[in-house]
Amino acid sequence: MNLVIDIGNTLVKLAVFDGDKLIDSLIEDQLNKKTLALLFEKHNIKKSIFSSVTEHHAYETLLKKYNLLALTHSTPLPLAINYKTPETLGIDRIAAVIGAKTLFDASDLLVMDIGTCITYDFLNSKNEYLGGAIAPGFQMRFKALNHFTQKLPLVNFNKEALKLIGDTTESSIISGVYNGMENEIKGTINSYQSQYETLKIVVTGGDRNLFDLEPKNRIFADEFLVLKGLNEILNYNEQ
Repeated sequence: MNLVIDIGNTLVKLAVFDGDKLIDSLIEDQLNKKTLALLFEKHNIKKSIFSSVTEHHAYETLLKKYNLLALTHSTPLPLAINYKTPETLGIDRIAAVIGAKTLFDASDLLVMDIGTCITYDFLNSKNEYLGGAIAPGFQMRFKALNHFTQKLPLVNFNKEALKLIGDTTESSIISGVYNGMENEIKGTINSYQSQYETLKIVVTGGDRNLFDLEPKNRIFADEFLVLKGLNEILNYNEQ
């Protein structure tokens, strides 16, 4: 059994794999010793890996106790990194791309993670990671409008207030954030599709369901993409 842990900006996701099959998963606000102890007691875990986009010094004792492999920029990966600054590349981005690769091998892949930020990452059919783009996420856009102005309020998204033409300040902000982000996502997809005719698109992240990205135009959704990628990296390093 493999244990994989994804420490994100807002949540910690844990999963147990039997080979390539996900058999258990959970989400927490933070990593804690009770949860790890329960998982190791419940499952016959032989290997484990974690990735973190934040400083993980608070978890050092737990990570050492359970001998978790830390995903870093020097960890061997089952793809080629053609990125000019690999030391600055978010390891969650790489894990998501490798997760998508397990679904569609030898394909041109656009991987979108719609969460705290939106990340767009491209892997070509030659198994070369080329890079992508990073943009503010959904909640970040609301917070930025409030933080960088004197009068605009901090607005919580309300689907019922969503319209093209906002007729209040609140509905105008919701329109700008939601419609702007949706057009950005679909415009990016169209730009990639115009260059790569057989492109496969895989979407993940907590806010992916906010937008009309149904399984069409070669778009596939997978909420466990990063976890599947971590599992693949762990298996690759145990060969």
